[in-house]
Amino acid sequence: QVQLVESGGGLVQAGGSLRLSCAASGTIFSINDMGWYRQAPGKQREAVAVITSGGSTNYHDSVKGRFTISRDNAKNTVYLQMNSLKPEDTAVYYCKVDLLHTSYDLLRHDYWGQGTQVTVSS
Repeated sequence: QVQLVESGGGLVQAGGSLRLSCAASGTIFSINDMGWYRQAPGKQREAVAVITSGGSTNYHDSVKGRFTISRDNAKNTVYLQMNSLKPEDTAVYYCKVDLLHTSYDLLRHDYWGQGTQVTVSS
């Protein structure tokens, strides 16, 4: 019912920048939280940044001051601008959205993107 398409990952040297995008499409009435998560090899998936429908943001301590999350509600798209990248930022990055399909939905639904690889070389 809903598809999330991510783009923008890749290989970058330490200190470089990347911008991730995640566009949601399908049966969507409203989107609440949108977020980015990452999973490095051998580690659990962790939340990197989340933005609410009202624009409030929260960041993992390790990315504060370097990453910026934003959203375009008209396009159902969330972005993650990543600056001053470090080798420890290397991971597969996933977007997640929390949404209602219709105005009479009683429960919100979570959808995940397919993941995009970010590799930061030292």
